[in-house]
Amino acid sequence: MQKSLAVCGLLIGLFGCGDAFAQVDLSTLDRRMAGPPTQVLVLGSVHLSGLPKDFKHDSLAPVIDRLAAFKPEVITIEAISGEQCDLAARHPAIYGAQGMAPYCRKTDAAKAATGLDAPAAIAEAHKILKHWPAAPSPAQRRHLAAVFMAANDKASALVQWLQLPQAERRSGDGLDDVLVASLEKAMLHNDESLQIGARLAARLGLQRLHATDDHTGDNVAIADEAAYGKAVQTAWEAAAAPMGQIHEREEALIKSGDMLALYRYVNRPDVLRTVVDGDFGSALRDTSPEHYGRLYVAGWETRNLRMVANIREAFRERPAARVLSIVGRTHKPWFDNLLGQMQGVEIVDAERVLK
Repeated sequence: MQKSLAVCGLLIGLFGCGDAFAQVDLSTLDRRMAGPPTQVLVLGSVHLSGLPKDFKHDSLAPVIDRLAAFKPEVITIEAISGEQCDLAARHPAIYGAQGMAPYCRKTDAAKAATGLDAPAAIAEAHKILKHWPAAPSPAQRRHLAAVFMAANDKASALVQWLQLPQAERRSGDGLDDVLVASLEKAMLHNDESLQIGARLAARLGLQRLHATDDHTGDNVAIADEAAYGKAVQTAWEAAAAPMGQIHEREEALIKSGDMLALYRYVNRPDVLRTVVDGDFGSALRDTSPEHYGRLYVAGWETRNLRMVANIREAFRERPAARVLSIVGRTHKPWFDNLLGQMQGVEIVDAERVLK
């Protein structure tokens, strides 16, 4: 007892005994901040790549209209940056001989057209954007599109391409026929980063998108991958009923062609809560001795933390900006929570924007 009192007496001098190990509350740190907050809207999206090839992109127009009314000045997408693709390729011992091949495209054709490898192209893009004119010429847009392609940033290249008049969408200024064909194909590809992100950015006169996905922390080392996969799958099956109802509703909305109703649905808090519990909550309830479910969640949370850090970096020099983050809908609860803890940041209600 005397020892406890002595320790308490010491802690009183340092911290105050009752709150010796209390956390510092940062929730009011920005209460007297100068200037308005940064407004961040996280749009949870279905992955359009899973939709039929004949999916009508025009059905996304009502969604884009409502996002345009929010007037974002920075748009981030769920894509791997050219920097991270280059990093993974240089560290095969960590990421394998293929690097992040499922997420990163080869830039050989763009290098042949521009003479720039990925690091040089990334540096060149930064240099160009630093001195970008208010009224760029078609030649300048074609050149920047080519540089973005070499930098492994096709989404930003498409932003430039879409802002060209139809007659100016041709080869030249670093774009050869191969790159032009790639951009034309991208205009038709089912991908929310392109069909929502790039089209919205071009409509608003923005110059680029910010790729913020990150797979450097979710490559969890698993000794028995088969057992790991079985454990996680078994956990998911326990939540099959509520998840099945949600998937049925989503499929019905997709078939109806009402994409605005679909995006309203997948961004509803009650729907997201069910999805998160069915995926990650069920994994946390996995009883395997190896705690496979918790390893799965650890990889997921590491990825989200690094993605959110990349988003924060995207508007680091833009206090009071309006930011739109387009991401797979299961990320949204993590993004809203983590970004909402940052100083000077206000989370915008996606339901309100979409209504």
